[in-house]
Amino acid sequence: MTLRSAVQRTGRGDMRTMHAWMAPFCALLLVLAPDAAAAPDPALPGLEQSLAFPFVGDLTASKEGESIAWVGRQNGVRNIWVASGADFHPRQVTDSRDDDGQELTSLAFSPDGRRIAWVRGGDHDSNWEAEGHLQPNPASGVEQPHLTVWTAEVAGGAPREVAEGDAPAVTDSGRIAFVREGKVWIAEPGAKPERLFFDRGDVGDLAWSPDGRRLAFVSDRGDHSFVGIYSGKDRPILWLAPSTGRDDNLVWSPDGRRIAFTRRPGSGGAPQPLLEEVKQPWSIWVADAQTGDGAAVWRSPDTMEGSYTSAPDGPVLRWAAGDRLTFRAEMDGWPHLYSVPATGGAAMLLTPGDYMVEHVALSGDGKWLLYSANSGRAAGDHDRRHIFRVPVDRAAPEALSAGEGLEWTPVPAGDGIAFVSATAKRPPALHWIGADRRGERALGASPIYATDSLVVPKPVTFRAGDGLLIHGQLFDAPGGKAKKPALIFVHGGPPRQMLLGWSYMYYYSHAYAMNQYLASRGFAVLSVNYRLGIGYGRAFHHPKDAGARGASEYRDVIAAARFLQGLPQVDGGRIGIWGGSYGGYLTALALARDSDTFKAGVDFHGVHDMSRTLYERRGPPKRYEQGDWDAALKTAFTSSPVADVATWRSPVLLIHGDDDRNVRFSQTVDLARRLDEQGVRYEELVFPNEIHDFLRHQDWLKADQATVRFLERELRP
Repeated sequence: MTLRSAVQRTGRGDMRTMHAWMAPFCALLLVLAPDAAAAPDPALPGLEQSLAFPFVGDLTASKEGESIAWVGRQNGVRNIWVASGADFHPRQVTDSRDDDGQELTSLAFSPDGRRIAWVRGGDHDSNWEAEGHLQPNPASGVEQPHLTVWTAEVAGGAPREVAEGDAPAVTDSGRIAFVREGKVWIAEPGAKPERLFFDRGDVGDLAWSPDGRRLAFVSDRGDHSFVGIYSGKDRPILWLAPSTGRDDNLVWSPDGRRIAFTRRPGSGGAPQPLLEEVKQPWSIWVADAQTGDGAAVWRSPDTMEGSYTSAPDGPVLRWAAGDRLTFRAEMDGWPHLYSVPATGGAAMLLTPGDYMVEHVALSGDGKWLLYSANSGRAAGDHDRRHIFRVPVDRAAPEALSAGEGLEWTPVPAGDGIAFVSATAKRPPALHWIGADRRGERALGASPIYATDSLVVPKPVTFRAGDGLLIHGQLFDAPGGKAKKPALIFVHGGPPRQMLLGWSYMYYYSHAYAMNQYLASRGFAVLSVNYRLGIGYGRAFHHPKDAGARGASEYRDVIAAARFLQGLPQVDGGRIGIWGGSYGGYLTALALARDSDTFKAGVDFHGVHDMSRTLYERRGPPKRYEQGDWDAALKTAFTSSPVADVATWRSPVLLIHGDDDRNVRFSQTVDLARRLDEQGVRYEELVFPNEIHDFLRHQDWLKADQATVRFLERELRP
């Protein structure tokens, strides 16, 4: 596979007078045939091995912790694994051997831990559903892929396809409720699946009662939503304290008599300002599961910090022992765990301190909350994760791990805890530790992965132009005396955080492997945790004038470049930038605004016109009251790379899958046409039918090969 250069440019002025007839040649174009596997590149030794890291994701446990399950992934091959019994010896449930681009997600146990269900296919991190509910087809197969529910016995036996559907919920008797195109279906053992009941809403969040006889769900009605209970074909749906609000995050009481859920105001009222943050009040309600009567047992304070949490996974509401409800909120400026009596009362802060709580699970007996947090005693712990537990009725957190490693997603497992463990050099692997904090061991054989070329990233900090302290990780392999080129990596989200080691998200473990490889090729790589990200408190996560409101986070990117230019080993005239999604947005913004600083960039599926995104997601108010819509639309545009394309001179590699359901492919089409008009040199790498987070390993490999070749060609002597 070869790339063909189109035009050598000597100046923007010449190209602007000739662009009308030369536009088709302004790009270095590479549209990949989807079935063309990436061949090893002899010019990039070790890249394939660097990207062959094993990954453990979606770790989940049965209610009492008798069984655990997870998705193992390596080189694009995904499989379901389970473990149970006294020693929790892993057993492979599925037997996939292909990089087929089909997700395995939505793992769900029966309460007794004897059965498991999961979903094959789909795009479960998308911002919108594809037209016609078409499922991703990244391999461009001639048969239409389908989203399907599967099940298996934990003790053994072959997996069985249940039906087309999503989001399964399983009972001890083997009944599986699932969602198909927003409606609820049921698969009874030995019977043909059928639609369970009629509801005009878009149904989700299925949850069986503890006895497995009733099914609770959320019915989304657009500007409001209800929590309902289905009790049988001869009884109408019971709605729990219906209102004009938006109800979700439901959880049954252990005795099955009540349901708790969160409530937020429904859409409506006078237009809220788009150019400034507004309070997002919420409350926790408890309703009788027989009558539907309910009342608020806790309401958020009328402060910005009391707003509904925007941390990933939301408030993680749980019904704990002692008839207490636990949840996550940011009332002290950090995402923390709280506890409140289910009958109502003041919320008790369980995890005080300047750190973030993430990945929360309830112990089998309901007396403890297990969680990960970026809290500890080692330097740089704000850029790591460790596991903790805390009683549900008092502020007495206990650390279960510490040090320079990273640990996350703790779940109950027998008389101990299972979790994922990694270090700066060792990729994610499944571990177990006793409840007494003794006997830590790996579950299963240690994955084989070459670590000789990996460096231990260094935690660094620097100040943005407005004085805000910014954190990052510097990848810098030992080299010769000559100054080296440098790269800035900007993550997506933006509610994400890059760590001092492998990430708990596959997308960012991939980025970590790439940063390691680029460092091994002689680049100094600085991964920047810019404002808008998580891990440093609510004020950092909700900065003023950020994103479409003014792009204040770009100050952090420029500050990162200045930091690199101040390093003695770095050639300050050879700095590049790369990133995906929101990181693609910041990459394009850097190239458009500061081509003198950023000499080249790689833009993975980036947003290039924020005003277009604002219009597509919200649209102008369909009423007389317009609020600050016009001003917000203008600010969104001026916060976008396309607003500064006239000063864009540096070359860029644009990478995008055309079935992207998070950032529309049209964003890259639009930018390419604008670069044509300006005579800016760019290259394209387009993946037909791929989504945002590429589903096939071979597509990642092709993209990474092109990335390294492009950056080395542009930035190395």
